[in-house]
Amino acid sequence: MAGAESSPLITSRADLIEAMSRGGKPRAEWRVGTEHEKHVYRKNPLRPVQYEGADGIAALLEGIRHRTGWHFFHDHANPIGLRNDGPVGGISLEPGGQFELSGAPHETIQGSAEELRAHLEDCRAVGEALNIHFLGLGVTPLWSVADLKRMPKSRYGIMTPYMDKVGTLGTSMMYRSATVQANLDFSDEADMVKKMRVSLALQPIVTALFANSPFVDGKPSGYLSFRSHIWLNTDRARTGMLPFVFEDGFGFDRYAEHALDVPMYFVIRNGQYVNAAGESFRAFMRGELPQLPGEKPTIKDWEDHLSTLFPEVRLKQFLEMRGADMGDEAHVNALPALWVGLLYDEDVLEEAWQLVRDWTDDERQMLRDKIPETAIHTPFRDGTVADIARRIVDLAASGLYGRGRGEEAFLAPLIETLDLGKTPAERWLDKYNNDWSGDLTKIFDEAEI
Repeated sequence: MAGAESSPLITSRADLIEAMSRGGKPRAEWRVGTEHEKHVYRKNPLRPVQYEGADGIAALLEGIRHRTGWHFFHDHANPIGLRNDGPVGGISLEPGGQFELSGAPHETIQGSAEELRAHLEDCRAVGEALNIHFLGLGVTPLWSVADLKRMPKSRYGIMTPYMDKVGTLGTSMMYRSATVQANLDFSDEADMVKKMRVSLALQPIVTALFANSPFVDGKPSGYLSFRSHIWLNTDRARTGMLPFVFEDGFGFDRYAEHALDVPMYFVIRNGQYVNAAGESFRAFMRGELPQLPGEKPTIKDWEDHLSTLFPEVRLKQFLEMRGADMGDEAHVNALPALWVGLLYDEDVLEEAWQLVRDWTDDERQMLRDKIPETAIHTPFRDGTVADIARRIVDLAASGLYGRGRGEEAFLAPLIETLDLGKTPAERWLDKYNNDWSGDLTKIFDEAEI
């Protein structure tokens, strides 16, 4: 948590740009990382899990620490996650106790899949003795925000009241949603621009394929991806489809300009979070941040600020694909496979760009607005989103096949969705209305991961 004080001060606009551009890598060094969040719960009776106690989430962290040899990191005296000894990777806690694995960069989807398998094995082995179980859905189906206890992370104490000022569902995003993300590399600015444009345009299509959150507050929500609907009502200043990315001249500098206009959350000093919610990073650059008068930001402050932006694709020193609901193990693996297939083959990337290049800002936003409700059935131009989804899955399969590693097999759950014509969310609704006779508690057994 500490480190901003030892980071160099920002001295020019170039420092802001370099914080992103230094992520560029030659193709041979491109990797993929996968992040996912799981809801935690108890059985008999069904209830959320608290942080404290001999059978709480802190005890789960301790058990996994003992099993893996990973190391705690803390917020004050509280263990709030684990780090390994590798290049990147670790476990962290989301506000409502969602248990997140931030995976290391891998050369292949098989490597990422093996990391996931081992992590889930650790979670199940330790969780079983604590009556802690894990749920692979985009939104917890029963509990309200008030039912879920906040994890002891200082940043969440800052973010929670701010969310109520800037949106209607921001606390739902924090406390009861769960996602899976894929992180991918770029070679240089031009490569970043092309990948960001393609992935932003296609992100709603991916949301449709992975729609897996049809329930909220104990009943059908009216949405197939309620998690994605939540993000439409979280904080418009730091979320969305970023239409400026498609304007002529877009690059690192333009993204930095956007980021400067996104209100801050916090600054970290002496290992403590300083509440700067709603303040301007531009003012901070001038030494005019009210909470730190006369003090100017470091590179680490800027990197922290970039991590508090939540668009559909986020640019840091890599690109984060942020559009998918959490699902089962096969779907967690399918997400990085889809994006690697689309973005890491030059010919496939160009075909994907030709597919989306004439989509208008209004069309992209329409997809973003409608897909949470109707997913692959959303009308678009002369067909539906399912038609586009079929095209991009085929393109991804071609890109993966060209890598010669058998990674195209990981697209199987997406092909199943398209063949059935039903998203995972619709299959849960079918069970709810038929096999389960409206008993939503059944999903905790069937969606356990």
